[in-house]
Amino acid sequence: MRLNLHIPILVFLLANTAPSDANLLARSSESLVRAANRVHRRAAKRSAGLAKDLRRAFSGMLFEQELAANNPQRVYCVSGTSLTNSNGTSGDSSNGTSISSVSSSPSGSASASSSGTAKHSSTASSPAPSSSSGSSGSSSTPASPWKLFKSYQGETFFDGWDFWNFDDPTHGTVQFLDRDTANSSNLIEINSDGHAIMRVETTGQVSGNRKSIRITTQATYTGALVLLDAVHMPTGCGTWPAFWSNGPNWPAGGEIDIVEGVNDNADNQATIHTSHGCTIPSSSSSALKISGNVVGGTNCAAAETGNAGCGMTATQSNTYGVGFNNNGGGVYAMQWVDSGISVWFFPRNSIPSDISSGAPLPDGWGTPMAHWPATNCDPSKFFSEHSAIFDTTLWYDQTGDWAGNVWNTAGGAGQEQSCAQRTGVATCADFVKNHGSAFSEAYWEINYVKIYQ
Repeated sequence: MRLNLHIPILVFLLANTAPSDANLLARSSESLVRAANRVHRRAAKRSAGLAKDLRRAFSGMLFEQELAANNPQRVYCVSGTSLTNSNGTSGDSSNGTSISSVSSSPSGSASASSSGTAKHSSTASSPAPSSSSGSSGSSSTPASPWKLFKSYQGETFFDGWDFWNFDDPTHGTVQFLDRDTANSSNLIEINSDGHAIMRVETTGQVSGNRKSIRITTQATYTGALVLLDAVHMPTGCGTWPAFWSNGPNWPAGGEIDIVEGVNDNADNQATIHTSHGCTIPSSSSSALKISGNVVGGTNCAAAETGNAGCGMTATQSNTYGVGFNNNGGGVYAMQWVDSGISVWFFPRNSIPSDISSGAPLPDGWGTPMAHWPATNCDPSKFFSEHSAIFDTTLWYDQTGDWAGNVWNTAGGAGQEQSCAQRTGVATCADFVKNHGSAFSEAYWEINYVKIYQ
């Protein structure tokens, strides 16, 4: 700011008048007095204007200094819509919430409501990606109500799982291994693609049971959206692989089989097993609004159905076994909410973008492969505290818990011939113990398992 200050010439002359000029001044005293009075009035007026100008010039500086003294603040650097403060943490400026890392409750368990909202105790969950709005007229993606509870993927996939190394509860010709033995036997690994591998032993002949893998999540959940992305699943005569979950005091806590089949089956079967009192209202696919077919009836109680429960089979040949593997696998999704339990399958080239982006929206997935409504089977009564399980058991003729002597059974997609006919071996036990090379395709290759609540 520039100030133009004009000093009257008369003031200058008066200030510099010498004493020798006194006679001159005496002769014109009255004129000088009048002139001096005029100069005084003008100087006073201009001095007041100068003071006003100085107050204006410095008032902004004084105001900023006062704010700094009375309101100490951290300095933020703004980039786009995010704010980063001086300690390096960040938050979303659009809603004022910060992103937190995924963590589970101390007990490793959680529950979910029908909306998918987590009910963790002392738990922090990563918020689902929120919808973002761009320029005027652009569309937005709905936010997912599901929050990630647990994720098993990559180098740490096997962390958080317990390795079962006891007798097979389903009476197979199999020996399950602990983690160290499984690792040293080359039956588990993380391959170059970052996928988890779980194999069956392929030694030509074994004197006892053939080695395999069964793992169970340490974390438990009541109500969830469970996603399995698998590239390959075990297949072939003598195999019985499954990805499933169950609760305590079976069947009181319930069982949900998401992926299951035997031998050379081509169609997946999803099943629930419960205590007494759980039924489905119809065996009609259209009435249940499913794409699969009901098998085994409408009574889901294990004790009353020879452990068969309420099964539903897929109608697509890429949902299980060779067809699944040839297609590069895909994603299975199981939703367990207050209104019921549902299972979907998405082939590798048809995985919904909301699943891939980590913001699942089941309401937009269309008709499920299987659905057990809460009408006559309230999930809150028949299912609780589940752990997810992978296993590959091996048959022992009729003593395996899958109904009947399936080694000699033909029929159904993928099983046009019985395994006895296909292999030329009379019994499953003989085949399992003496034909190890036949189990080269009996392995899981898993991209991830994600549990949302």
